Amino acid sequence: MEKDFLKTRFVIIQLTLGIVFLIFIGRLFYLQILRGSVYKLKSETQAIKAQVVHPFRGNIYDKNGQLLVYNSPSFSLQLFTGSFRKDRLNFLAHILGMDTVNLYHLILQNIYNYRFGDIKLLRDLEFDIVQKINENLDYLPGVEIVVESKRVYNLTAKMSHIIGYLQEINQEERKNEPYYDIGDFIGKTGLEKFYETELRGQKGKRFVGVSGDGVRTAKFNEGRADQLVRNGDDLILTIDLNLQKKAEQLLEGKLGAIVAIDPNNGDILALVSKPDYDVTLLSGKDFPKNYSILESNNSKPLLNRAIQSRYPPGSTWKPLVALAGLERKVINEHTTFYCSGSFQFGDRTFACNGTHGYVNVRRALQVSCNVFFYQTALKLQFEGIAKWGSEFGFGQRTGIDLPFEITGILPDLAFLKRKYGDLKKVPSGSVVNYGIGQGEISVTPIQMACFTSAIANGGNFFRPRLVKAIRNNILNQIYPLPIESRKIQIDQKNLEFVINGMFDVVNTPGGTAFGISIPELTICGKTGTAQVREGKPPHSWFICFAPKENPKIAISVIVENAGYGAAVAAPIARELLKEFFGIKEPISPIDSTKISPD
Repeated sequence: MEKDFLKTRFVIIQLTLGIVFLIFIGRLFYLQILRGSVYKLKSETQAIKAQVVHPFRGNIYDKNGQLLVYNSPSFSLQLFTGSFRKDRLNFLAHILGMDTVNLYHLILQNIYNYRFGDIKLLRDLEFDIVQKINENLDYLPGVEIVVESKRVYNLTAKMSHIIGYLQEINQEERKNEPYYDIGDFIGKTGLEKFYETELRGQKGKRFVGVSGDGVRTAKFNEGRADQLVRNGDDLILTIDLNLQKKAEQLLEGKLGAIVAIDPNNGDILALVSKPDYDVTLLSGKDFPKNYSILESNNSKPLLNRAIQSRYPPGSTWKPLVALAGLERKVINEHTTFYCSGSFQFGDRTFACNGTHGYVNVRRALQVSCNVFFYQTALKLQFEGIAKWGSEFGFGQRTGIDLPFEITGILPDLAFLKRKYGDLKKVPSGSVVNYGIGQGEISVTPIQMACFTSAIANGGNFFRPRLVKAIRNNILNQIYPLPIESRKIQIDQKNLEFVINGMFDVVNTPGGTAFGISIPELTICGKTGTAQVREGKPPHSWFICFAPKENPKIAISVIVENAGYGAAVAAPIARELLKEFFGIKEPISPIDSTKISPD
């Protein structure tokens, strides 16, 4: 009995030892054979490195869904200064087709700028070079090919001042932008800058093991710690691409700006500044050279004249003075002033563009009688003009969704005191000049478009916008942006008097823009010829909206140093209106005998 018990126990011990032995053998087989390569890599790994995965920037579409700006893959050469071996410099230079000394200096320059860490040595590499580097990564520790994206443009109109361009972030910008690393690209102008946060997306991270000699060995934790990349949101614009293209064509070869706006919501239908530039010139390897050429051009193609240039408004200011006079009750629809061709004030004589006899406010707008508005301005004084100028957004930014907009100048008493030190020193004729949009008054084309729009729609001042909706690419949802407006408290009858005067400008014989009338369309407009410094021709202005009832579009046009508003700016606006309303019938050229000197 005892023998059997001992024998059984011996067998159990043998079986237990055998099972344990088999387990050890199996585990060794798993570690050495099945997972040997993995653990070999892990054993060689001496550091965990986080690699940034760059998102694709959001696309840009026009109002009808036509793709304007998108992305394509771009390959950059990235170098980790802590791992790169100098003895591989000749080999890398050979692959890149560069002189070794030049490559060395490029690396030193980048190390000086970047100090430490990853540096983007070269961008937008040719694919054959990318292949050669990838084939030799084991011999190039610290060298990596990084997939980024570059902007691709599908533009039938240039739109350079709308779209803007990207460029590498500088040290000053990085101080307030913790999202960015050195070498990242950021929007510098246009919508690319204004909507940078929406367009850029969110970077991802990929963690990898790195051996002692700088060679990537394996994913860390099989990628479970990686952070997913989130591509940027898309912008859907308000721009009417056909109208934008036409506006650019009409202003080609000139200096000036055009802004067309929907008076019902503030949507920008076209925005042009000339001269402009091809945005692709500032999106590739030759950026420094091309930017330098554009910056040194005396005609300033990088300047967005639509929002960044101040001009005296000339006679396009007269509807504002008329409205101010009517609202403050210093004139009414029956008030008349006699125009003998000039107006004497103190020891100065202020000229008119004709001899108009007795004129009321409607007639004064039609023929652009300076004398009527000289006298109205005297009744309003500085405060009255400044108050109503401010109501219509002058002296302020409109809030358009573009960077670097300026305010223009609306001289009030505080401005005059700052300029002259004492209000008694303000030249006595200043307020007279303000009546016809001269003197210190200056405006931007976008301000004039918003002003015209507010007259057209009955006193609603809309914040102008270029983007009407944003598409979230994660949720695949389109989110309309809010329409922002404020109501100007103004008597509708007074607006009607001014609108009728602007109607007569274009549609009644004797109107300063009678030559551009279109039988199929009721246009309300105002010409302007803004005097500039001596020796230079005046600026040509025209503002308008159409149709008179239920307006669909408001336009401001300025052409620098081009002469009369009726001769240059007004015909440009006429052609834009034809394009917008689909009017195909040919219209005879402007009769020079109908051109007004205003």
